[in-house]
Amino acid sequence: MSNTKILNKLKNQIIVSVQSSFGEPLYDENVMIAMVKSVMSGGASALRLAGERDIKNVRKFDTEIPIIGITKPKIIPENFEELVYITPSAADCEAVIQAGADVVAFDGTMRQRPSGEKLPEIIDFVHSKGKLTMADISTYEEAENAANLGCDIVSTTLSGYTKESIALNSSLGKNPEEPDYKLLTEIVKNIKCPVILEGRIWTPEQAAKAFELGAFAVVIGSAVTRPHEIVKRFIKKGLKAV
Repeated sequence: MSNTKILNKLKNQIIVSVQSSFGEPLYDENVMIAMVKSVMSGGASALRLAGERDIKNVRKFDTEIPIIGITKPKIIPENFEELVYITPSAADCEAVIQAGADVVAFDGTMRQRPSGEKLPEIIDFVHSKGKLTMADISTYEEAENAANLGCDIVSTTLSGYTKESIALNSSLGKNPEEPDYKLLTEIVKNIKCPVILEGRIWTPEQAAKAFELGAFAVVIGSAVTRPHEIVKRFIKKGLKAV
């Protein structure tokens, strides 16, 4: 499938991030396969998957659905907001490409990578393999930089999850529990490449608002694929009401 067709399949659609962390009950291989099939039956037009295992498994039964592939550590460090850990190297990009990803998503910030590679090198490598690039960013400056470097897509994935954006969002009075609509709006207004809203989307209404503001696509994840996080929200809100 050509990159143009992949982008057309993503446009104005809901992408579902089906991920589970090592040690969680849903991390089991067969459970993840069932989860993917479940969200696909509900109408997911594309998937965001972490790791070679899950990407390869999906490709065994579906060769057409667009897959955004990433790598991340089995156990996310406690100081995650200070680290580049989403598909940090060209080797990681190669792994998800070989597994069957159509789009490679990676940390698109300007922070130092553990491999010593620079963001332009990552972008050029993925393009050399004929795949689309997606920069997970946390600020407008990072989105602008990634777009200028030739990234095909930028996503608000890391807003509120990096040291820099946590401080910035606090100074701007953003609600840390809400999607970053302000960042989405600013990027859409000033940057020409497709912009995906990802992060803290819990309701259909929030997704609809993102499209109204110009999102190219919307990624949802925890709201449908992480029961323990869903339960935590019910308990937190319910106890407040008691």
